[in-house]
Amino acid sequence: MKPFSLLLGSILSVAVIAMLLLTFGVKPGGPTEQGAALYNAANETTISGVVRGVEDSTCAVSESEIGRHLRLQTAQGMMQIHLAPARVMRSQKFTFSPGDQIEVLGSKVRLQGEESIIAREITRGNESFFLRDREGKLLLVQQ
Repeated sequence: MKPFSLLLGSILSVAVIAMLLLTFGVKPGGPTEQGAALYNAANETTISGVVRGVEDSTCAVSESEIGRHLRLQTAQGMMQIHLAPARVMRSQKFTFSPGDQIEVLGSKVRLQGEESIIAREITRGNESFFLRDREGKLLLVQQ
């Protein structure tokens, strides 16, 4: 009876550990590109428009952290602008608000079937905000 209980306990333990790894630690399908790996200088573009919303949501560009995004109304329609992880943006001395007229320089990407821009530089009036370097690496630091 004891060997059977030990075997059953071991199998159950392995099953629980495997389930926890699949749920929290291992993503099926292998690694996906995130952060600076998504930034492609060859796809850089400049767009301008009016900020319609500021949102924080889970994002591949922010390394699957909660990222800060702008919803930008452009001449071509609504565009999502990826800024940086929300925790980093909260520590910056600049913010964006609905109604701001901005120009965004960044890399055009397609995420979850939607075209969006990973912002490298944002200009508002005579202010310029540098978020990433030319390779897409984040310049901002949490203060």
